[in-house]
Amino acid sequence: MASKDIRNHRMSDEVYQENFSDIKPPLSFYQSRLEAGRCLYCHDAPCISACPTGINIPSFIHRIADQNVDGAAQVILEENILGGSCARVCPTEVLCEQACVRNHPPECKPVMIGRLQRFAIDHRQTAAHPFIRAQTTGRSVAVVGAGPAGLACAHKLARLGHDITVFDAHSKPGGLNEYGIAAYKLVEDYAQKEIRFIFEIGGITLEAGSRINLGHQLADLSVQFDAVFLGIGLESAKSLGLPDEPSEGVEEALGAIKTLRQTKNLAELPVASRVVVIGGGNTAIDIACQMRRLGAEEVTLAYRRGIQQMSATHHEQLFAKENGVRIIPWMKPTGFESKAGQLRGVRFVRTAEAPTGELIETGEQITMTADRAYKAIGQTITADSFAYGKLALSKNGKIRVNDQFRTSISNVWAGGDCVDKGEDLTVHAVQHGKLAAQAIHQFLQPPEVQVEQGDGRP
Repeated sequence: MASKDIRNHRMSDEVYQENFSDIKPPLSFYQSRLEAGRCLYCHDAPCISACPTGINIPSFIHRIADQNVDGAAQVILEENILGGSCARVCPTEVLCEQACVRNHPPECKPVMIGRLQRFAIDHRQTAAHPFIRAQTTGRSVAVVGAGPAGLACAHKLARLGHDITVFDAHSKPGGLNEYGIAAYKLVEDYAQKEIRFIFEIGGITLEAGSRINLGHQLADLSVQFDAVFLGIGLESAKSLGLPDEPSEGVEEALGAIKTLRQTKNLAELPVASRVVVIGGGNTAIDIACQMRRLGAEEVTLAYRRGIQQMSATHHEQLFAKENGVRIIPWMKPTGFESKAGQLRGVRFVRTAEAPTGELIETGEQITMTADRAYKAIGQTITADSFAYGKLALSKNGKIRVNDQFRTSISNVWAGGDCVDKGEDLTVHAVQHGKLAAQAIHQFLQPPEVQVEQGDGRP
């Protein structure tokens, strides 16, 4: 990360460009062939099982080694139509690369699967879309939410010949890939480039800026369309439950990331001198690192449990430390201090873990100086989305679905962060959308060709 001018908290355009450039530079053709040559092309490759979308990793890497880049890209896209963004944002170090047999002694260094996947997608030469849309079936599907789950579902169903209408509340599609990922992970408007590629299959109509209030409109959608897929994500930020939480200078991390990603001139953004981030996940790491790269002098990330309990990967934690972010565990926020309407600090109580595993407060009070605080403690489904009571929710407040991602409504499916299955990762959302599309396609078949799936209710 480039150094900043601490006199005015502003940096030159060149420094901003450097700080928010691609943190994982792409492999060259020469590097990709060398790296592909390290793969052992295992017969029962553990990396395939570790990939949530089931990409045949040895197969695409072997094609790279044979200089068949188009063939490598085809293998990837067959299982993951968002393979380009997943190669950039997914924690491959704890998924496919962690399972790589090269991790074992004496080498202890996995094949760079994620970077090879990016290479294959980025260097695909064929101009035509890799898939041909089947003959139109005349069946229509509504997809609510144009994030990774919704896009994967829409593409798969369009490929099978169905007519898809995608509704999204934002002016641009993409979900978290467009609005919630650190700017240095997806650069140069990549999310929109990938979406344009996805839509090339045909049969997909986008209704951007169309917020669907499911409490009032889900019943109508389920009648107007033959099937509905919900990929609505988690739009509402969780609350700390503190009385002075709405203080000036206390912001939601995802909202700040969204603003940063949509800002063309980073010098226009306000930069605090001392920032405190509350949370322990990847979003907390993203906002903390981006504030440092914007010019904040001090950034502290406080988490209520220990380092080992943080949901942010070890790789992300190391990246934060490399960016000068201080991580302090065992800190539970208790309030905010302001003076003349300006945030001055965040109050914490030190915590510990009881022998039972329960989090307890030690009584030790600590105040961290801050003129900006960001909350990154997770999201939940918008409360008013489900006044339509037929849609069952799980105990954790997410949409309850069965193994085919079917909800409690007979022609409504759901996937991504809004359902109670798997981790909230882009690659898992893609797999949800893909599997739901297969189930929806089966549902839309004439009765005489349908395979018995039970009543499909979770």
